[in-house]
Amino acid sequence: MRAAVFETFGNPAEVLRVREVPDPHPGPGEVRVRMILSPVNPSDLLVVRGQYGVLPKLPATPGFEGVGVVDELGPGLLGRMLRLEGKRVVAINSRGGNWAEYAVIPARQARPVPADIPDEQAATFFVNPASVLAMVRQILGVSRGEWLLQSAAGSTLGRMIIKLGRHDGFRTLNVVRRRAAIEELKKLGGDAVIASEDGPIDQQVRRIVGSDGVRYAVDPVGGETGTGLFRSLGTAGRLLLYGTLSGEPIQIDPRLMISGRRVVEGFWLGHWMPQRSIPSALLLFREIASLIRQHVLDSEIGPIDPLEQIAEAAQRAETVGRHGKVLVRLGPRP
Repeated sequence: MRAAVFETFGNPAEVLRVREVPDPHPGPGEVRVRMILSPVNPSDLLVVRGQYGVLPKLPATPGFEGVGVVDELGPGLLGRMLRLEGKRVVAINSRGGNWAEYAVIPARQARPVPADIPDEQAATFFVNPASVLAMVRQILGVSRGEWLLQSAAGSTLGRMIIKLGRHDGFRTLNVVRRRAAIEELKKLGGDAVIASEDGPIDQQVRRIVGSDGVRYAVDPVGGETGTGLFRSLGTAGRLLLYGTLSGEPIQIDPRLMISGRRVVEGFWLGHWMPQRSIPSALLLFREIASLIRQHVLDSEIGPIDPLEQIAEAAQRAETVGRHGKVLVRLGPRP
């Protein structure tokens, strides 16, 4: 089969190559998925750069999520009990490896997707929507009328949070890098949008919400941006860190921690999801499907590149100001 492979960590546009590799076959408790589409997510590119929390043994193939059809079951009863053969599934690949014509994943991570969900939305069904619901509804529990402050608001995940805010009734205060992005996010439904180039984030935030600051914040950037979000917290504020796009740590003033009940914590979907029971995981997937149908957690789809153009797709996905999620086409839907 053909697969995107990198043999050294580095710039994805430079180290990713399409190679002929042996066809994989599933072991006990596993299934093989004939892949259709897979997104180019920031986490995938951080793996290629060698900057992700867990890194594979090289050479390796990236890709944590996607959509495909189960075409082979491993030994044992699990795959047969789940009745997965021939089903179109969301392929959740916690080890990576979906940027290939075939991927082997645990049977429990192959989730049948409803027929009315298009391939493009099924390919982006898991990472961003599940992260949004986990952080906003289940961990922070943002209630109606509350402010949620977020950075990287123009990203696919950031736009989902804005739309979820309109749906659930909480208010979003959105941080972008460029002033040019402000009006677009306001039209999408952002209650307030500020640009980091216009001055310190915490000062801008308090001009909008008042001197008490915000109760909830989420940040995938770190560095100066994440520090600005931390300084925007109220006395009992909580900041969830779910990425390190800047590659820099945030600075925490101990006086603000000591003088209040501020909490800074990390979120990683790869740790959070395995702690869910099977019923709660099924409920989460039903919620995602419902909210995709309502155009709340659907992804704006950008270019769809063939596997042969994986280097160009990776470069496009990191372009500042890009619109829409970049997808890689790995095979036709039967």
